[in-house]
Amino acid sequence: MAEAPEDLDDLYIDELKDLWSANDQMTKIVKKLVTKASDPKLKALLGNSVDGITKHTAVLKELIADAGEKVSKEHCKGMEGLVAEATKHTSSDEAPDKGPVLDAQIIAQYQRMTHYGIAGFGTAAAYAKALGEKDAEKKLRAATKEIYGGDDYATLLADTAVNIAAESEDA
Repeated sequence: MAEAPEDLDDLYIDELKDLWSANDQMTKIVKKLVTKASDPKLKALLGNSVDGITKHTAVLKELIADAGEKVSKEHCKGMEGLVAEATKHTSSDEAPDKGPVLDAQIIAQYQRMTHYGIAGFGTAAAYAKALGEKDAEKKLRAATKEIYGGDDYATLLADTAVNIAAESEDA
């Protein structure tokens, strides 16, 4: 069990290590979701997300090393729960059949996970700023902006195509 954080430096490093674990977990499930998605634009978004998550993980490792800490991750129970939900709702008996309804469900689960990332990277950026780590803050803010971009595009896909197609499945 990890020691309790004693100062903002500890909180910052803990956040980076938690995010690394969250990213690793999210990468695995998003790779599975790519194979389940029907909508070509959704497949592309998910595939691009895997690349983005990998890039962001490299940033986290770099920032941990730059802080002089052991480059290791701390298991993220928050993302573990989100991944379990995503698996349940997209890959089990409770999941919709392949097609627009499953695509709508995939977007919902993807966005839950991206919102976790937005919160974590934004928090880490705020810590970096408070600690005077300008380069780290810049990198973390850039990652946060990219995650927002993926989330915004998922909303656009849902609003302009996927949810409309899913709704017509009900007819």
